[in-house]
Amino acid sequence: MAKVENRTLREIMTKDVETVSLKDNVYEVACKMRDWNVGSIPVVDEKHDVIGIITDRDIVIRGLAEKREGSAAIEQVMSRDIVLGRPDMTVDEAAKMMAEHQVRRLPVVDNGKLVGIVALADMAVRQVHQDEASEALNQISEPASRH
Repeated sequence: MAKVENRTLREIMTKDVETVSLKDNVYEVACKMRDWNVGSIPVVDEKHDVIGIITDRDIVIRGLAEKREGSAAIEQVMSRDIVLGRPDMTVDEAAKMMAEHQVRRLPVVDNGKLVGIVALADMAVRQVHQDEASEALNQISEPASRH
């Protein structure tokens, strides 16, 4: 059986991505996550450049567990060291990158501007990429090695 040509992130990414800025607070982000039914939201600056991401886990670990108020600034709980994808990356490349960095969601940027987001689930629901997504999930789920 011939291998199907590998698709790019542009073809599978979610293009309509909601974002937040540093002007929002943790409570507002949590409400947006609930309303949009998402577990992560990219954080952008005034120019719409991606400067971080905030996840439901960030809110729990860096917010609630640190006893921060709901009015705490996003800056206190967001992840700044994020991995970014490009629209022209193949799904294979993205899956390997996500596995290497143990991330489940990959903001996709073009010239620094957010153009979409790909979740591991986006890869898994597409039959052609099931193996790549499965392999990435296995690697993401492994505990990170301590140095």
